[in-house]
Amino acid sequence: MNRGFYTLFYKETLRFYKVALQTIIAPIVTTLLYLLVFSYVLEERVMVFDGISYTSFLVPGLVMMTIIQNAFANSSSSLIQSKVTGNIVFVLLTPLSYVEFFLAFVMAAVVRGLAVGMGVFIVAIFFVPVSVHSFVFLLFFALLGSAVLGTLGIIAGIWAEKFDQLAGFQNFVIMPLSFLSGVFYSIHSLPPFWQTVSHLNPFFYMIDGFRYGFFGASDVSPWISLAIVFVAFMGLAFFAIRLLRNGYKLRH
Repeated sequence: MNRGFYTLFYKETLRFYKVALQTIIAPIVTTLLYLLVFSYVLEERVMVFDGISYTSFLVPGLVMMTIIQNAFANSSSSLIQSKVTGNIVFVLLTPLSYVEFFLAFVMAAVVRGLAVGMGVFIVAIFFVPVSVHSFVFLLFFALLGSAVLGTLGIIAGIWAEKFDQLAGFQNFVIMPLSFLSGVFYSIHSLPPFWQTVSHLNPFFYMIDGFRYGFFGASDVSPWISLAIVFVAFMGLAFFAIRLLRNGYKLRH
């Protein structure tokens, strides 16, 4: 990796750090409000895993949901802003390879996703007792989940030509998939048809595997979840790099 790669990565990281109140603090506060409301309403009514309170069950799902949503927002918003303002040309003219371009955006998205997720977790543990079963699974799913959504953000940012198209992608694809991925419930509580549908949602495997890292319990094997998330990342990465190489909606 050359100096250009590190410069682009630094630029993308600095971009969200300079507006940390909007990009880091605000998502943390919003997620903690979810935790407060759902735990207050359902704490005494729902039990998912034996010996684990519903509020504790919520924390991993909310942390992962925050990670993936903010990873997507970072790469997608950066690309669409650069396209709309026209300064994307200054990045495309640099002697960076398509892989370096891709990695700089994805790594910055991962940094933002992990920063917000860590913030949610640190604040939550002051109020909710949460144990950790496996740091290794936590790390793998956090990194892979944020990388998948950072990559998807690049694809959405390349595809979108204006902000409302990107907002539509986020509102009608990212938000429903993240909310219907088992953040607030176990899929075993669903009817058989909706359990099958849930297994088609890649976000489910990110959250279920991440939750396993906390409790050592999950709806499916964490190894299966890890494999599916990894394959999803490789497929999306290949597609994103191909779009960058072809200059799709970038060179005009």
